[in-house]
Amino acid sequence: MKLLRYIELKTGHSDNGPAWIGYVTSSKTGRTLYFNGRGLMKLKGQRRGESGGNYVDMETGDSFWVSGVKKNGEDRHWVGSGKVLIEAAAVPDYLKAIGAKILNTSRCEVTNSIRPTDIDRLSRLANSSGKGWPGDPEAQSPYSFIRNVTSSTK
Repeated sequence: MKLLRYIELKTGHSDNGPAWIGYVTSSKTGRTLYFNGRGLMKLKGQRRGESGGNYVDMETGDSFWVSGVKKNGEDRHWVGSGKVLIEAAAVPDYLKAIGAKILNTSRCEVTNSIRPTDIDRLSRLANSSGKGWPGDPEAQSPYSFIRNVTSSTK
């Protein structure tokens, strides 16, 4: 199922990170969203931490904020800045969602650079070993999500 969403990178950027409006594909459970080559897993409760994100990239550990688009077209946090990239294919649905006839180019820029996502590969990764956060007391809980972060320190 494809959903129109606002996606913002929080890690290292606070409220000024790169941001997109585009289609995400949801997993069957809805706990994982696939967008722009990434698998974003839902964070719950206090796991949001300092970054303010509500999703984490299952491969990099980067934090993201994902939400529905706002009808007033002001998707960025009020203290945030920078243009939001809008997936070209999503422009008609976005304009319909906000009740506009034209795109506000002072806030948004159309992009064709959204990468395809290998959902099968990311699904296999999400369902492999490594359930829960390291040291998480709820790691054995059926309600904890999976985090597989691969990193290179080279």
